Amino acid sequence: MRSRVRRAGLVTALMLSCSLSAVPSAHAALGGAPMTPPADASVSARTLQPSSAVIRSASGAASSASATASYTVRETTLGNGTVVREYLTTDGTVFAITWRGPQMPDLNELLGSYFPQYVAGVKAVRAARGGARGPVAVDQSSLVVQSGGHMGAFSGRAWLPPALPAGVSGSDIQ
Repeated sequence: MRSRVRRAGLVTALMLSCSLSAVPSAHAALGGAPMTPPADASVSARTLQPSSAVIRSASGAASSASATASYTVRETTLGNGTVVREYLTTDGTVFAITWRGPQMPDLNELLGSYFPQYVAGVKAVRAARGGARGPVAVDQSSLVVQSGGHMGAFSGRAWLPPALPAGVSGSDIQ
């Protein structure tokens, strides 16, 4: 009897691990290449031009100049209903990401090499709040992440301030 229970547990664990590995994941990385969308995802993209910038001369006179850096916003709707927007520079590097939907995306994948910095920032924020949970905002010179929500409705955004194209600010990341 024990052997049968053990075998059933092993088979169940094996089936679960196989089914989890079969779930397509979205691989986008902040500061890297855009995601390869899973087969069940839909993708759309649009190129944007930042609004005109006002430049002040040394004498203080204002003149208008067009920002020359355009960027692309690529929106991927995953099979689970979560929408991930990637903000791409003209060379295809992801400088910002947003998400909203019924399931929280894997921030380790979305933030890529910036994930450890994010985790350290979250720990610092929670320590300052006495361990309290809730919406998180990590605001550092090289990384900004804002995340919150509840079961069935998660949202957030992350960007790299030094990588923002000319004329783009954090408020443009929606």
